[in-house]
Amino acid sequence: MIDIIKSKLAEIEQRENIKILHCVESGSRAWGFASPDSDYDVRFIYVRPLEYYLRLEKTRDVIEWQLDDTLDINGWDVQKALRLLHGSNPTLFEWSTSPIVYLTTEKWKTVADIMNGYFLTKSGLYHYLSTAKKNYREYLKGEKVKAKKYFYVLRPLLACKWILEFGTPPPMLFSVLKERYLRGDILCEVDKLLDIKINAPEKEIIDRIDVINDYVDCTMDEINSILESTPYDKPRPYAELNKVFFDLIKE
Repeated sequence: MIDIIKSKLAEIEQRENIKILHCVESGSRAWGFASPDSDYDVRFIYVRPLEYYLRLEKTRDVIEWQLDDTLDINGWDVQKALRLLHGSNPTLFEWSTSPIVYLTTEKWKTVADIMNGYFLTKSGLYHYLSTAKKNYREYLKGEKVKAKKYFYVLRPLLACKWILEFGTPPPMLFSVLKERYLRGDILCEVDKLLDIKINAPEKEIIDRIDVINDYVDCTMDEINSILESTPYDKPRPYAELNKVFFDLIKE
């Protein structure tokens, strides 16, 4: 599959006349809890020739290349990515730190080296808490639930705990967050659930796990209370990002 993905990336570069700067896995495989039938969520950052950025007309800054049962491939123009970085977009930080890298370049390193300086604590907390709340409300309130949805709640909540402790983007791997913040009965239940998740189909339905739901309720309330009293961070100036952008497109 890695060879297939790399072949797809080469095809995208040729047909779209772009240079891919960085390409990673972004979904459950990168988080460390993929099911046997999980698809591949391939995400990339690309740059186009200089003249593309000098046009008067508005140009598209996303490439959506493939979406089927096996592959989900899309990418962002580097200009879009840097604008989102200025606003501390959590998705971009995740792409930057994914443990599964399909392609990267020295040019991307100039972006990666400055990324953490643009991380905004409150924005990160708000994003992950909102993600956890939405998935919990929509998928985990019934008597029967999708096993995978527990991880779309637990990982964001533990990511919030990481941000509160370190003030940096959280690691991608769920195992790192789990081992740091879960203890006792809840850790045991999550480990059993993780075993189900990685050995069962994506749509596996299980009975609601009350001990995990109770933990989620308590943790969401705790983080929400902290978030309300957390001051907003002031974004850094664009100057450094502008320099990186100019250097990338002029080459």
